[in-house]
Amino acid sequence: MKLLRLCAYALIAVFVMTSFKQDKVITVFMIGDSTMANKPYDKGQKERGWGMALQCYFDDGIRVDNHAVNGRSSKSFINEGRWQAVVDKIRPGDYVFIQFGHNDEKPKADRHTDPGTTFDANLRKFVRETREKGGIPVLFNCVVRRNFFAAVPKNDDDEALRKTTAATKEEMVEGDTLVDTHGAYRISPKNVARETGAPYIDANKITHDLEQGLGREASKKLHMWFLPGEEPTIPKGRKDNTHYNIYGAHIVAKLLTQAIVKEVPALRKHAVYYDYSVARNGIGDFFTPQEAVDAAPQGKKTTVQLFAGKWKKPEIPKGKKIKFILRNGAEWAK
Repeated sequence: MKLLRLCAYALIAVFVMTSFKQDKVITVFMIGDSTMANKPYDKGQKERGWGMALQCYFDDGIRVDNHAVNGRSSKSFINEGRWQAVVDKIRPGDYVFIQFGHNDEKPKADRHTDPGTTFDANLRKFVRETREKGGIPVLFNCVVRRNFFAAVPKNDDDEALRKTTAATKEEMVEGDTLVDTHGAYRISPKNVARETGAPYIDANKITHDLEQGLGREASKKLHMWFLPGEEPTIPKGRKDNTHYNIYGAHIVAKLLTQAIVKEVPALRKHAVYYDYSVARNGIGDFFTPQEAVDAAPQGKKTTVQLFAGKWKKPEIPKGKKIKFILRNGAEWAK
């Protein structure tokens, strides 16, 4: 009987441990710059990084922990202790999505690295130290700037674009062809991925094809590009070809998710592609279900996922076909 009890306890322990492993939420840590980073939204601001929207394209088995920060390069991210803060949190089976380049190419000494040497060395460090903690590194190259100018404009600091207005931004004639601004910085992540065997996402090509496909005018809708009076939070307007708005961040996040699950098959079962997302923390397309309903087209089935919280049921006009998906912690208010 004692032996039977021991066997029973052992079976229970195995069951509990197996269940815990199966139910364990995987964390995707994100490190990068402003094109990936979370942004303030408390005053209705429209700027978003694509990493801020990424949780909308993975189910509740994935937790996105976005550590990307405006203006950071691979060098400053390390030197400021931001990378060590991520390393300390990595558990076996977690992922680290790595995307730098926009600020590594800047001339300031506290940010600048060189492709082929110091930039590559930092990327190797991210890969190596992620693996030392049992994590899985995934390398991305930098997303494109919306640059249709024949001559690349002088751009020493993307962050300064937030201080410009539509009127003060230098006017230059645009063509019909998107012109690269990153040079060898878009090649280094691919080289390091090949060298280390890490998964690689060609975010530069994906976003190039997106922007070029949309063309000179329609591509503005992805970015913080607003005429005076068009956006209440930026009354003087802005012409920012680097940073995404809500729409642009979601389009890019969705496209990159599709690429991620091809390169990292283990994440495929967690990918979700609903039409709209509603969340109070700024990661969604909208802040209320009613806004999502109002945006939904007539006669077409529209899926809307709601993130954690209690939500007031919206009024759905006749002719709109809305299906709501309640994520973990979401419920309808009574």
